[in-house]
Amino acid sequence: NEETEHKGWCDTELATNEKTRKQKTEAVETLQAEIDSLEASIAKLTEEVTELAADVSKLDKAMSEATKLRTEEKSKNEATIKDAQEAQTAVAQALTVLKEFY
Repeated sequence: NEETEHKGWCDTELATNEKTRKQKTEAVETLQAEIDSLEASIAKLTEEVTELAADVSKLDKAMSEATKLRTEEKSKNEATIKDAQEAQTAVAQALTVLKEFY
């Protein structure tokens, strides 16, 4: 009887251990799949960050060039306005001289 009870206890323990081992193995497989998925996400996001950093650099360069062009154009525009104002003053003076002469 003791032997039968001991065998029953051993069979129960073996079944319990097998069930626990199966559950732990499934948990490990699930976690490994999640790790693989997250590592793939990390790789993709790292690539996207690199691409976006390159895009930001290009935009900064383009903005700098555009600012330089606008500054140059502003300078030219101010010179043109000054010339136009001087010409307007000269025309007004010429009209005054002509009106006084005629």
